[in-house]
Amino acid sequence: MTKPVITLKDATVTVGNQTEILKQLNLEIYPGDFITVLGTNGAGKSTLFNAISGDLALSSGTVYHQGKDITNLPAVKRTAFLARVFQDPKMGTAPRMTVAENLLLAEKRGSRRTLKNRHLSNQKLDFYHNITEKMGNNLEDRLQTAAGSLSGGQRQALSFLMAIQVKPELLLLDEHTAALDPKTSAQLMDATNHQVIDNNLTALMITHNLADALTYGNRLIVLNAGKIVLDVKDQEKKDLSEEDLLEYFVH
Repeated sequence: MTKPVITLKDATVTVGNQTEILKQLNLEIYPGDFITVLGTNGAGKSTLFNAISGDLALSSGTVYHQGKDITNLPAVKRTAFLARVFQDPKMGTAPRMTVAENLLLAEKRGSRRTLKNRHLSNQKLDFYHNITEKMGNNLEDRLQTAAGSLSGGQRQALSFLMAIQVKPELLLLDEHTAALDPKTSAQLMDATNHQVIDNNLTALMITHNLADALTYGNRLIVLNAGKIVLDVKDQEKKDLSEEDLLEYFVH
């Protein structure tokens, strides 16, 4: 039987005056899952991601990676098997380094990062040209451009490529298209979907776009008040409509 990549068992996060953000949440993420995550503001979506990434400690409960208890494993250690793309395009890149240098840096995720020599061979540049070309936004023409000079869409596409440069066991997409205009968002979402499928990635994606939640991925979960109130996959997910999902927000 296939073992989950990540398991959350009775995961609870309590803050301030005993307010529970996650409430004994249980979730198993299997290899190849592409899970879209919906929920109102305050439902616990970002807290769920922070609990998985190790950026927020559980008040109680357990997090497992491949069956091993990692509840107390620091976030920096989890980067060996986990990558995350944030909503803000500025968060995933080094602005003064070129696109190619950022991609080179990403190859060292999970290990000690040093760039004593930034010289890139033609072979390496050709490789970077090929992977950036797949993003469909002319990023391949800007390999020698500082990341800080890119458009928001190009910089977010770079953040995404950096996250998958060393194939993670789990990719967290934290509303990674939300800060972009509709056209650029749709373009990046399409490229994301192709990359996830082509590279057989396991991913969780927070979105507020009901259409995207239904269109992409094999599985969908809805959070409400710190609990998973809907978890559907495959045909059951395909049978859902936006009206069905809206019921979870109305009530």
